[in-house]
Amino acid sequence: MRAFIASSIGVTCAAVLVLPPAVPAGAAPDTTTAFVEPPDVPGSTQSLPLLPLSAPSGRATGEPTRTAEVAEQGLSEREVRPFSMVGVVWDDVDTELHGTVQVRTRAIGTTRWSDWQDLETHNAEHAADPGSAERESGTVRGSTAPLWVGDSDGVAVRVRPESTDPQDRNAPAVPLPTGLRLELIDPDKDPQPLPAAGAEARDTGDDRTTPLDGRVLPALSKAQTEARSEAEAGLAPGAQPYIGPRPRIITRKGWGADEKLRERAFVYTKSVKVAFIHHSATGNNYKCTQAPSVLRGIYRYHVKSGGLHDIAYNFAVDKCGNIYEGRAGGVTKAVLGAHTRGFNSNSTGIAVLGTFTGSNPPAAAVNAIAKLTAWKLGLFGANPQGRTTLVSGGGNKFKKGKKVKLDVISGHRDGFATECPGALLYKKLGSARTSSAQLQGR
Repeated sequence: MRAFIASSIGVTCAAVLVLPPAVPAGAAPDTTTAFVEPPDVPGSTQSLPLLPLSAPSGRATGEPTRTAEVAEQGLSEREVRPFSMVGVVWDDVDTELHGTVQVRTRAIGTTRWSDWQDLETHNAEHAADPGSAERESGTVRGSTAPLWVGDSDGVAVRVRPESTDPQDRNAPAVPLPTGLRLELIDPDKDPQPLPAAGAEARDTGDDRTTPLDGRVLPALSKAQTEARSEAEAGLAPGAQPYIGPRPRIITRKGWGADEKLRERAFVYTKSVKVAFIHHSATGNNYKCTQAPSVLRGIYRYHVKSGGLHDIAYNFAVDKCGNIYEGRAGGVTKAVLGAHTRGFNSNSTGIAVLGTFTGSNPPAAAVNAIAKLTAWKLGLFGANPQGRTTLVSGGGNKFKKGKKVKLDVISGHRDGFATECPGALLYKKLGSARTSSAQLQGR
């Protein structure tokens, strides 16, 4: 169940060698080897090693070539098996990719190729903590963020390293990581369609008798939530709970998580003192009905391509405000995630599906953050408008062992030097804190 370990001649996991499909007319022949999982596993991952690109794309004949461009790696346009999500991985998780990664894709049933699209290369901050069993498992790899591209059957990729001196055409390039591979993710078909929000209103609030077959945890009123809180949060009888009403949560079964992919064991921490807000950086070109597929793609990419034990985030939110269970282990529990390197202990990670560096997050998504944090943080007695202290496990912003004062609802960038969760989502966290506290009755 672990991700493959790449070498120059093959892989060491249970994968089968698949011959490349026929290439479309005019396309370069595919000289790479694709490794694809057996057909009895839902979904698939195609993994193609990148090759040196002899001619920089888009440079006019006779125009001087920079040394950095000669060092490009990638693949020319080619036909592949259907996929919907794409990313690039490399051997060493501790090696950063200094450069740009771009892909072009062709929609299934068309001859239309997309423009070049950027992949977020600085993805090391979405990781297990240094020294943790997950981090030291030997299977974790360096990776870009994955990008959702929709149903596609053609792809091209180019990886351009930075120059050590952008002003000098003859300056050497920054070396690219070894073992660069293109990962093409097919999340497989959606499970049975979910009921629309509100369809669970007829439910009594008892999850054990819900007609939704375990696919959705229905929303509860504040009174119903508080009635359960003593057992779930360990509160003393009669204590003021300050817990927001539980929102509707689509479970792992609801979004079609294949439980055979992940590690079987669960790891817990003592508490949930901080909620770190992320964006998935997978792009905004998805319909909310496709969000389960996006989640299955991220899950497969994190586990099979990146070598994590499970999807990194504890929860996800789509742009319509639907809330999804992330990493397995129980939505009421302090499950150890791999979302904020250095601060995964005693925190929960919530990823909004999308990219919000230049696009505003929908109000429905921000409202969902408020609802989810009011409930989840309330279970552990945390005030969404408060501040608390976590001890860093090590990262690029805080050294290991440093005590760091953080907002109870923080952005990923508060714990690690990163653009995540995007400047425009980060600006909305103040209003999310206020709404969350109000839902708790503060």
